Amino acid sequence: MKMQDIADLAGVSIATVSRVINQPEKVKIETRLKVQKILEQTNFVANAVARGLVVNSMKTIGVLTVDIRDLYFSNIIYTIERQFTDLGYNVILSNTGGELGEKKKYLLVMLEKQVDGLILVGSVFKERSGNKHILEASKNVPVILVNSFLEGDNIYSVLCDDAYGVKEAVNYLVNQGRKDIYYFTDTKSASGLAKLEGFVLGMKENGLNETNIIEVSRDLEGGIKGSEQLVADNRKVSAVICGEDLIAIGAMKAFTGLGRKIPDDVGFIGYNNSILAQTATPTLTSVDNMAAAMARQAVELLVDTLQHKQVSKKIVLTPSLLVRESTNLSSK
Repeated sequence: MKMQDIADLAGVSIATVSRVINQPEKVKIETRLKVQKILEQTNFVANAVARGLVVNSMKTIGVLTVDIRDLYFSNIIYTIERQFTDLGYNVILSNTGGELGEKKKYLLVMLEKQVDGLILVGSVFKERSGNKHILEASKNVPVILVNSFLEGDNIYSVLCDDAYGVKEAVNYLVNQGRKDIYYFTDTKSASGLAKLEGFVLGMKENGLNETNIIEVSRDLEGGIKGSEQLVADNRKVSAVICGEDLIAIGAMKAFTGLGRKIPDDVGFIGYNNSILAQTATPTLTSVDNMAAAMARQAVELLVDTLQHKQVSKKIVLTPSLLVRESTNLSSK
């Protein structure tokens, strides 16, 4: 018999059955007695799954991401899975896609699987329209947000200061004497908006035009089309900063095709310090947003929370700029 069967017999939710087993004092007395009676009648607490529930640990962690194909997300998830495996935990991964309905569905699926905790990878899980589904999930298990922040009693965050990362990229280019700097923005997620904020702040502080912003898609084609737009508008360009490495590579491809020399005529900076940045030609200067470090920190945070240790609600890591051929004038 599964927990869903117990819930159906009692006319309650799976979450309520779980609370009766783990935290009975938090359940109304009449509901608690009804569920406990069915548990006794079915001998549910005697089976192996229930024994795991009674000690409040199935040694299983739920990890959600919107697109496992994305190098940034996949690198974080790989580190999370390896870390938990070394600690003796199992990991269940859900690839939710970007639709809110799917995100909600897979959160419920994870709770039905009786995971000990949840890790949501990417700021795209924080919705501008409301986050009741995450708050509800956190009533049952601790929730860790990777590169996002949400206020909640049982919600914890590990994030990169993306605004700082882009602002420092602007400062680096300005110190090279570049002034006609543009930013290719690709998403309105919390992280995307923070990057945009960093660009605007960096440009303002240096007395430059903070409106030099082009909206593009989050792929190679986005970088190409953004560059074509700059050329079609006859814009003077000395550097382009992109919110993703892949976009920056597309931009470099476009400008190279137009006969522009990199980094002499135009410099390029990407974001994430992915393997793409290291293998591009020329190699791409990129902001390292500490993806692996965020993953390790998220694992440590969740494990400490499960062990009832005192932890920080919000941990912020500082990114760094890795200079390569796409901006390095001294290498010429």
